Amino acid sequence: MKIPIEWLLDGSPPWVQYHTRLDLLHQSETEPEVIAARAAIGEHPLVHELLSGLTSWTVTPIKRHNDAAHPLHKLTFLADLGLYASYPAIRSILDQILSRQSKEGPFQILVNIPPNFGGSGHDEWQWMLCDAPSILYALLKFGLEKDSRTQAAVERLAGLVRENGWPCAAAPELGKFRGPGRKDDPCPYATLIILKALSQSPPWRDSSACRAGAETLLDLWSERKRRKPYLFAMGTDFGRLKAPLIWYDILHVLDVLSQFPWLHPDVRLREIAATVAAKADDQGRFTPESVWMAWKGWEFGQKREPSPWVTLITTRALQRLQI
Repeated sequence: MKIPIEWLLDGSPPWVQYHTRLDLLHQSETEPEVIAARAAIGEHPLVHELLSGLTSWTVTPIKRHNDAAHPLHKLTFLADLGLYASYPAIRSILDQILSRQSKEGPFQILVNIPPNFGGSGHDEWQWMLCDAPSILYALLKFGLEKDSRTQAAVERLAGLVRENGWPCAAAPELGKFRGPGRKDDPCPYATLIILKALSQSPPWRDSSACRAGAETLLDLWSERKRRKPYLFAMGTDFGRLKAPLIWYDILHVLDVLSQFPWLHPDVRLREIAATVAAKADDQGRFTPESVWMAWKGWEFGQKREPSPWVTLITTRALQRLQI
């Protein structure tokens, strides 16, 4: 595919310039342009706004996991941008996360599950497979892989895998809580975000757990016209390009699965990639097809024109597959 390098570097936000140089041009972290771009990320007003939003981590419960405005998704996006863990706001949240580790291993987050979904209706610190993997992903992206607490979380979440990927699972205190599906089915979203976290841990990247999870998602792609476990379908909404990578959609799946080199020859993954590649314009740029309203102030929060960030993450995934 044609890659619009000049467009990505000329006038794009600093995080796009940083990752274009690092991920597409494969420049070193020590090169002056890469250093300058990464430093500029932390100075950007939109990033400052995100950092200030992290202060509500301990008081804003998750009531639905696709709440794009929740601090959890802000944290994972900041990790994706390339921000340093040493930033005070991030360091503060990481310290709070590490202090809230469940006895099972996964890190907890403030949740509020209504009684009609099997919860108490009150704010409580718990974990579920639709949030704990994203917390773990942020810890790994911020460089805490060698921390023993992080390793305990990795081993516990990876160990919950079944032959058909990861189920809907939660802390024992939540009792019989689970999503709207059969208990023997995999949860596509949990499987996706656990794979996302494990892709950041080299010892786990080639594991049988990752292979089982990847096979599950690719099987669901092959059977997308008849299967939608836990109501996660691969239909029209799934197929729309959207950023940040928060929920269960085609770009999120492609970005995660493309990070496993042993999966690159798989015909099903290449079919997903070809579906995404066909959305490029004649200059190799990609336009968002759906937006999170909580992110409408960002350049990818519109559907009128090509987005540097969507183009970057899409092109990066396709480049991994040599498409």
